[in-house]
Parts: sequence; structure tokens; C-alpha cells
Amino acid sequence: MTDVERIVTIICEVGKLPEVGPDQDLQEAGFTSMSVLQLLVELEDAFGVSIPDDKYMACHTPNDLSHMIESLRVKEVA
Repeated sequence: MTDVERIVTIICEVGKLPEVGPDQDLQEAGFTSMSVLQLLVELEDAFGVSIPDDKYMACHTPNDLSHMIESLRVKEVA
């Protein structure tokens, strides 16, 4: 499973959504601000990173989240 697929799975579970595409805007998909905190916690646990709020807020799609998480991993390794 790719990182994007894992992210999509987590988004669907947390947001109780039937499906989300990798380039689909999360707000347009019906993801609400009520689930944002839970989503951050789930993503941090799944990928072993700490996600700053400002970086998360700049992400609108699962692909955006994947790129951001990858950049955080690189920083943590360096």
C-alpha cells in the first residue's frame, strides 16, 4: 500500500466517507473541521511524524498530505 493509499484509508475512516480520490479536496469531499484533530493524530501515529498545524492547513488533498509527510520524514532523518 502506498502512502497516498494509507492516507486515503485514514481519511475515509476518520471522516466516515465512502471514498476520497488522491487529488480530491477534502473539504469538497465532505471532510469537516470537526474531524481535523482526529485526522492529525491518526496521520502522526500511522507515519511516525509530528505534523505542525500550519503545514497541515496548507494541504488540501491526500496527495498534498503525502508530499508534506514525506518532507517531514526527510527532515526528521537529517
